[in-house]
Formats: sequence, C-alpha cells, structure tokens
Amino acid sequence: MGRVRNSIVKRAGEKIVAKYYMKLDKDFHHNKLVVKDVAEIPSKRLRNQVAGFVTRLYSRVQKGTVKKIFIKKHEEERERKENLIPSSSIMDAEKIEVDDVTIQMIKDYCYRGNYVATGSNE
Repeated sequence: MGRVRNSIVKRAGEKIVAKYYMKLDKDFHHNKLVVKDVAEIPSKRLRNQVAGFVTRLYSRVQKGTVKKIFIKKHEEERERKENLIPSSSIMDAEKIEVDDVTIQMIKDYCYRGNYVATGSNE
C-alpha cells in the first residue's frame, strides 16, 4: 500500500529535489542531513517525512522524468537530444537494400525510389 503524504511534504520535497539534486543521494540518512541544511523544517517528524519523500523522488528521477520536477541538467540533455540532426539520412543512399516482400509492397503502393532486392526470403 502507498503512503498518504500531505501537500506540504510533497511541495517541499519537489522543490528540494529540483534545486539541490546534485547534493542528494539514494541514502535516506544522507538526504536527511541535506534537508536539515537546506530547509527550515521545525519538527523532526516532518523533516524525516520530507527526507523520505526526497529519497523516493530521487530514485524516480534516476529512472526517468518525473512530473513537476525540472532539473537543469536533464533539461539540457533533453534539448541536446531533440536538436540532434543526423549528418546523413538513410534515404540519401543511392540504393536502398530491402527484401523481396518489401519490394513487392513498394511496387503495389507505387513508391518511387532506388530500391534493390537483397534476395533473402524468410
């Protein structure tokens, strides 16, 4: 069963992960010390809840992107991947090798191009 966390814990955890991602780790005790340094949380219980949620968010961010959390390093990497333009397209080749079934489909649909059958039938 999942745990119910109030909005204060979630909001604080999301902000801490977004701002101090490089200082965090998968270890709860390390994250507890980071939360103690960067946030002014009055009670020990609430601080531990935030540290636990931060640990959980950190693990989720490691696996992939998470809603509402924008980490500058990840955003730059995503933009770099989006802006990557291949130096040469596969369609720029003089002859494209395809199997016999694909040649038949190309002829049926009247696609133009310089296709060559490889001769492998499986």
